Amino acid sequence: MATEIKAPTFPESVADGTVATWHKKPGEQCQRDELLVDIETDKVVLEVVAPADGVLSEIIKPEGEVVLSSEVVGIFEEGASAGTAPASVEASAAPVASSEAIKEEPVLHPAARRMADEKGLDPAAITGTGKGGRVTKEDVVRHVEGGGQVSSAPAAASTPVGSTPQVEATAPVFAGERVEKRVPMTRLRAKVAERLVQAQQNAAMLTTFNEINMKPVMELRAQYKDMFEKRHGVRLGFMSFFVKACVEALRRHPVVNASIDGNDIVYHGYQDIGVAVSSDRGLVVPVLRDTEDMSLADIEAKIREFGKKAMDGKLGIDEMTGGTFTISNGGVFGSLLSTPILNPPQSAILGMHKIQDRPMAVNGKVEILPMMYLALSYDHRLLDGKEAVTFLVTIKELLEDPARMLLDV
Repeated sequence: MATEIKAPTFPESVADGTVATWHKKPGEQCQRDELLVDIETDKVVLEVVAPADGVLSEIIKPEGEVVLSSEVVGIFEEGASAGTAPASVEASAAPVASSEAIKEEPVLHPAARRMADEKGLDPAAITGTGKGGRVTKEDVVRHVEGGGQVSSAPAAASTPVGSTPQVEATAPVFAGERVEKRVPMTRLRAKVAERLVQAQQNAAMLTTFNEINMKPVMELRAQYKDMFEKRHGVRLGFMSFFVKACVEALRRHPVVNASIDGNDIVYHGYQDIGVAVSSDRGLVVPVLRDTEDMSLADIEAKIREFGKKAMDGKLGIDEMTGGTFTISNGGVFGSLLSTPILNPPQSAILGMHKIQDRPMAVNGKVEILPMMYLALSYDHRLLDGKEAVTFLVTIKELLEDPARMLLDV
């Protein structure tokens, strides 16, 4: 029985998607719930799985094509086996076999083509030893010097049956060759780029800085981290302290937690904090909901879950929607100082940085302390300098004396 394979139903905020990867080929056997195709949207990658045991009989939307919500992308034959592949698939494979005997003109590196043109050589007569049979400049030189005999011909032709050819590993790379690779930008990367440009164009963005002595937090973490991990099953990091400090600071300075909607200011009575996470596909910002009700252990567990999902491309759209404030930690990559860009429509974003020992004046004496620069980028249309600076100072005071968060002072 033939069944239509459809793209998932997209949320209202997602207009369309792109077919990223087909994991099965036409005529290939599939099991129930086995991954068939990835649909990439502006925010997440959605997976489409096999509805039952059977065979993928036809691909209607190939990789790279744009699809709409619930649009048909392929046809699936329930109960079929791989031996009953459609005739169209077998027919399409026939020309490939018959064309193997036809020798096509090899691909030449730019330097090799220039030399071949200068020497008046026929590219088809030159044996390529580069990756995938590409003709290199050295191949052209050997062709000229040896009358067409290439001493270092690819070893793949004489490789014994059962052994693994090493053509790719031993392919020569010659100085002067400048290889370029062009790949399409992912929808997520394109969307992030678009939103970052919009943030700079539409907001009066300004950044204020401060520095924080991380010694109290580091001592508290060192004292209780083993007990914390044993009881809660998750490691105690620095991010949870910053999240709790931001929650308290947002309570005391509600305008930082607000956003602009047209000519209105929207004050949020909750603190949903986004945590910027870097992944192979680009920057994503999953949101911690109702952080005012979360413990340090809850925050650490959720951030760890977000990080794993981001690397696997499993974050859902609902997990990245909303948010009233964002924290970005460039310190994990070694950043000492930066100016983070706003995440619209939020009015502020906090940038954490690398902890570095620096000489500091304490009570008239010089001490070496673990210091961190903090950066707060904010929308000057909504926040004045006084509000932004006092908000950042509040975070500094809370983290330099963590007992303040417990005592609410």
